[in-house]
Amino acid sequence: MRTIVALLISNCFMTYAWYGHLKKAGEIPIFKLVLISWAIAFFEYLFMVPANNKFGFQEGYSAFQLKTIQEVISLVVFCGFAIFFLKEPFRWNYAVAFALIIGAVYFMFYPAR
Repeated sequence: MRTIVALLISNCFMTYAWYGHLKKAGEIPIFKLVLISWAIAFFEYLFMVPANNKFGFQEGYSAFQLKTIQEVISLVVFCGFAIFFLKEPFRWNYAVAFALIIGAVYFMFYPAR
């Protein structure tokens, strides 16, 4: 559970660092945007590294499973960010794509025989 919580917090920082400036993209010089994003990404790494290294691996997740968990959390966080912060509509084809990704998660955690 610590892994999931740390990845969730990490992805909140990551999403904001990557996409938080989109509303003001033309107003801020790119170099300044990069520096701001790097500063925010520092906090992402404070949660991402322990989530994968300290918690996740010790909780028995494989590297493949950790990456899959991270990607699903990233998509969920981004979806909320795009809808509520960027005011973008959620379309049916996004739901289908997410459903297919959930299928991938199922197979990632399916017991190998």
